[in-house]
Amino acid sequence: MIKFFLMVNKQGQTRLSRYYEHVEINKRAILEAEVIKNCLSRSKDECSFIEYKDFKLVYRQYAALFIVVGIDQTENEMAVYELIHNFVEVLDKYFSRVSELDVSFSVSGMHLLQYVCCSSYHPHSTDCHSSQCRCSPVLHLESCSIWTECTSFWMKWC
Repeated sequence: MIKFFLMVNKQGQTRLSRYYEHVEINKRAILEAEVIKNCLSRSKDECSFIEYKDFKLVYRQYAALFIVVGIDQTENEMAVYELIHNFVEVLDKYFSRVSELDVSFSVSGMHLLQYVCCSSYHPHSTDCHSSQCRCSPVLHLESCSIWTECTSFWMKWC
């Protein structure tokens, strides 16, 4: 299960955050600071999965933006890693090469896109030993009714 979703810049400033479990505001600031410090201090050669307290962190860097997802111990890290990539592809599709400015100035649109991507997330098996190999989870956003309703509403207002 996804616990939180963060988008931060290289300076460690949070640009987007979404929590799926209740966390008090003052504890959020401390949690975000520790999580960001852990992710930003790692080199590109190190693994993008980090064991942190009672959950795991999965992160990816895209240019000046880091996307960090906190998950519980039972969640599939590779599926979440692919979810992050799919989320960035969706952002690129609607912002044509998403940047930090897009994230900063389109907060409501970002929350909408993030909500739709994570609500339509269904982890698939990453086990390639089966006859039907599904090595990456795929978001079928264009066929999703919530997606089409939300994006048409969002595109109308932006």
